[in-house]
Amino acid sequence: MWFVFALLSSIFAAFTSILAKLGMEGVNSNLATAIRTVVVVLLAWFIVFITGSQDGIRQISSKGWIFLILSGCATGISWLCYYRALQLGEASRVVPVDKFSIVFTIILAFLILHEQIVWKKLIGILLITAGTFFMIL
Repeated sequence: MWFVFALLSSIFAAFTSILAKLGMEGVNSNLATAIRTVVVVLLAWFIVFITGSQDGIRQISSKGWIFLILSGCATGISWLCYYRALQLGEASRVVPVDKFSIVFTIILAFLILHEQIVWKKLIGILLITAGTFFMIL
């Protein structure tokens, strides 16, 4: 089931890039990010309440809060940078560089989470790196 959600995430991310590029014409990238963020917050809380998940807020540990807040900060900074890049560049070039986060994630997962990098992942990292650079040339 994780694959279905990951694939849907990828599809909606693609629409996000195209819709953002279309909607940002003449709009400051920081303002566009703020508007997007409000929509995401409202949608996320709507889903929390529809699914009855709001009671789980009490079970979040201090450590959980810290890392969720840090993750939110990283997301916000990422979105601000992404929207600025999208405003300045072509979506077909910005998005591959943004998705290069896959390589950074694998490296960070190795360094911080101690996940293994097997040969298949290493080959994938090299192919993604090469593919990213070919797409932006």
